[in-house]
This record gives sequence, structure tokens and C-alpha cells, in this order.
Amino acid sequence: MSVSPSYKAFVLEQLSAAGTVTARSMFGGVGLYCQGLFFALIDDDTLYLKVDDATRPEFERLGSQPFRPFGDASPGMQYYGLPADVLEDRAAVRPWVELALGAARRKASGKRRRPKA
Repeated sequence: MSVSPSYKAFVLEQLSAAGTVTARSMFGGVGLYCQGLFFALIDDDTLYLKVDDATRPEFERLGSQPFRPFGDASPGMQYYGLPADVLEDRAAVRPWVELALGAARRKASGKRRRPKA
């Protein structure tokens, strides 16, 4: 569970067409944020984008697999890998990032806010 500095820099450069993307270290990986939304993560030099029921089929058609932080036998999370050939083409990356941002927006809008005490 590590991320090389060169891979992190490459991913941030490739995603820059979608807007300002910031990175934060988390649990040995890196969380990626855009427009205040947590929409992607990097682990073991692989980029994973946020999915939901609306976007998961698109990622599955691409042949993507879910992020499994505890090994192949563990349940997958709501993040699917973006194939390297797609990541290498900055123009091809943007629609996938938009799908991930849409999933992140839907998740954020569904969160219940706790009343202030």
C-alpha cells in the first residue's frame, strides 16, 4: 500500500483537465479531491475512481475491478481502477473523472447533516 511520488505527480497532471485536484495522504494511499469532493484514491500506484449504482456498469464494461484494500478475497469498495491506457490519454481521462465526480456529488447530497447543538 504505497504510492510513488512520480506516479502521484503523473496522476495529478493527467487529472488537471478536470479542474484543480488536490491530494491528501491517507492510510498509506492518497485521497484525491476536486471541487471539495473526495472522488478518487491512489493505492499501489493504481488510480481508483468513485462509482455508484449509476456509474459502476460503465467501469465494468471497461474491464475495471473494484479497490480491495484487504486482498482479493475482501469485499470491493465503491472505487474502481482506471486502466493505464485510459489514464495515459488526458482527453480520455476527463469523462471518467466526470463520472466519478457525479458519483461523489450524489453521495454528498444524500448525506444527512447532523443538527448543530
